[in-house]
This record gives sequence, C-alpha cells and structure tokens, in this order.
Amino acid sequence: MDRLKNFVEKYYREEASQILGYFPTQTIDPRMIRAVMINEVAAKKPIEDFYSLEEKSEYVQSAVAIFQQAEVKVQTIDDILNLGIYITNAIKLPKTASTISNERIEYFLPILKTELELFPNVKVIMLMGDVARKSFNMIAKANTKKNALPSGSTYKLRHKEWYYQGIRILPAYILTGKNLKIERSKSIMSAEEVRKMLEIIHS
Repeated sequence: MDRLKNFVEKYYREEASQILGYFPTQTIDPRMIRAVMINEVAAKKPIEDFYSLEEKSEYVQSAVAIFQQAEVKVQTIDDILNLGIYITNAIKLPKTASTISNERIEYFLPILKTELELFPNVKVIMLMGDVARKSFNMIAKANTKKNALPSGSTYKLRHKEWYYQGIRILPAYILTGKNLKIERSKSIMSAEEVRKMLEIIHS
C-alpha cells in the first residue's frame, strides 16, 4: 500500500492528507486480496468510511449488512478483509455537488487505477453503482478501447457473465446510503452478487 500512498502524495499534493485519511490503517497483504468491491464516493468524514477506527462506522454498517444478507458471518471491516475482499471508493473525497461529474471521476481515476494494480491475484471486481461502473469503464476503455460493461440496467446486466482481462466483473447497486433501507430489493440483489463473488474466489 506504500506505493499507493506515495502516488497520492506525489500527484495530489494539495489534497493528499485528506485523501489518505480515507485509506486503510490495517496492514494489507495485496497478494491475499481476491476480490475488490468499488463503491461510489467517500463518506462525508473518514470516521464514517470503510476503514474508520470507529467500531461501527456508517459505511462499515452498510457493508456488513449486505454481507449478512448474503449469510456471511462478518461484523467488521477486518472480517471482510480476512475473506480476501478489499473495499474502496471510486471518488476518493466526499461529494461537492448533488451529482458526480465526469470531470470529478476522471480526477480520481489515476488513484483507482493505481489501487487496482496493487492486487495481482484478484479474480472478481464488483462495481457498486453507476459511478463505480463509469470509473471502471474508463479504465478499461483506455486499455482495450472498449468498455468492460455495456450500458444498460444493473438488473439486466447482472444475469450475464462479464470479464475484463480474465477478471469476473459483477455489476451491483451502491453499497452505502440511506436508500438501501428503503429500496430493499437492491440490497437483496447486491447480497446475491456477494454470494456469487465468494463462490468465484473460493472456486
């Protein structure tokens, strides 16, 4: 993870300390990561995000709830990491507007690309929400001249098998946010994708 930290400090000098505040404090062996879940945008504060030092941050509670719906016995972000699953945000700082522009996605894209390159043994990438999908498609298009996922509703796309450079791509819904408690069908479908992800990384 030092490579990623150095990258941020070099190319995002003015915002480096803010961005790094959202990064994991845990020691992570990149070789042990088998799946990456890409959420849309960082929480309002690092203390509410996935790698917060708080025992039950808002983002961790949302992630744990999806895993528990998938009948996976986890309680903390460390439990999820121990499964070989790394969670990150496509947009590395909180929203500055109600919608996320392409310019904002492109601004943080080099960090996401560098982050994904850390993990040599990834078998699955789960794209949770439209911003995550758009971000990953930008990376794929730059490398292969085509999107990893076509346009279309997540509901339809998730019933087909998609691959990018031998890695299984799973489209799912956003991992965080209050809407998950309202739109239960989306969290149920994301839980189904989590089960699928675990089957793949353990096969």
